[in-house]
Amino acid sequence: MTIGIGLLGLGTVGAGVAQILASPQGRHPLVAELALRRVAVRDLQRPRPIDLDSALLTTDPEAVIDDPAVEIVVEVMGGLEPARSLILRAIAAGKPVVTANKAVIARYGEEIAAAAAQRGVYVLIEAAVGGGIPIIEPLKQSLGANRIQRVSGIINGTTNYILSRMADEGAAYGEVLADAQRLGYAEADPAADVQGGDAADKIAILAALAYGGSVPRQAIPTNGIDRLDARDVAYAEQLGYGVKLLAVAEQVGLAADGAAELDVSVNPTLVPRAHPLAGVNGVNNAILVEGDPVGRVMFYGPGAGAGPTASAVVADILNIAGIRQVSGVTSQGQPAPLDPLLAAGSWRPCRLVDPAQTRHRNYVRLRTTDQAGVIGRIGTCFGDAGVSLQSIVQFQAQGGDGGQAEIVVITHEVSEAAFRTAMAAIEALPVVDHVAACLRTL
Repeated sequence: MTIGIGLLGLGTVGAGVAQILASPQGRHPLVAELALRRVAVRDLQRPRPIDLDSALLTTDPEAVIDDPAVEIVVEVMGGLEPARSLILRAIAAGKPVVTANKAVIARYGEEIAAAAAQRGVYVLIEAAVGGGIPIIEPLKQSLGANRIQRVSGIINGTTNYILSRMADEGAAYGEVLADAQRLGYAEADPAADVQGGDAADKIAILAALAYGGSVPRQAIPTNGIDRLDARDVAYAEQLGYGVKLLAVAEQVGLAADGAAELDVSVNPTLVPRAHPLAGVNGVNNAILVEGDPVGRVMFYGPGAGAGPTASAVVADILNIAGIRQVSGVTSQGQPAPLDPLLAAGSWRPCRLVDPAQTRHRNYVRLRTTDQAGVIGRIGTCFGDAGVSLQSIVQFQAQGGDGGQAEIVVITHEVSEAAFRTAMAAIEALPVVDHVAACLRTL
């Protein structure tokens, strides 16, 4: 029985999906039963990487959803609107949806999940995080018996490529970003990647799945790599670390009402060389899940691009197609009732804790006067605030007049409030010119 697919978008990912559906040989046998029925595009005359029958194409995405021959709607157009409205329209029409849209799911996932549950249709989102890496379904199913303690990951390939080259070549951020844009790894406007917004969208989704409730996307503290200095990457290497843009979600407590208290953030982070995430380089992604009783489980692979993301999209389509085959359809022609393990939904509230109450290790680079006693004064400020230091190292200042030094400090784990108190005192010291960098450390 052929299943009709409606595709919203025929860009990089959409063309990858169409290519898979057009060449089912050697793939799962269900792929041969999937057929493109309508495809929404912005411009009918634009050259495309795949040759499709022009009768399938339309510039009206609502026509794709409303077409009775379309049984599963695939949204790969990106952006917030009209993507959100089109997903909700498909749900209202009783049609399951597969989407790769992390921005929509991070902000409107609860609304979409509620609409899907009420209408009794699937919304599957494997391609929204990690490209071809299977992480959504494992969090919903395979790891469901665990108490998830922490989810951390390198989930933006553009920034990982930039950081990898900065570490390997000692190159400046701006130079590597320009190369990434020329190679197609970075967009003409790279803000969502380099400022951390893309990673924040993804960790919001992963945290909601790991901890069972909606996470407010706009409240996630987010710092990107756009202000990162190559010397901090070099200093980190000398001290035994690599620098990665890490997205982290960690449960730090349980409120009296049963709400999970979470620390969720995106930050450039020093990662020890022995850590599993330290060896993830180039455009690859990796997500490390730590739980009880499973321990550590890492998911690694290509995190973006036509092939990997299209692979995840088609896997979700096959998931729905397989369930339809096994369960049959209702008398109205809609999928049978959902397996709750596959359906998105909240089972407890989640709250982000006040960042001042969180605990982290920190890397600090200070530009100071090069004179005796400077390290002692800085150490006293940290000690007075109750901040324990792992190391404090002096480097010769670069580009100075010889009368300045750079002091690099790595702290032990400390409350953010105590760390801020120490930093305020340090900035007030006459021998400290300025705080040149402040990063997280694993």
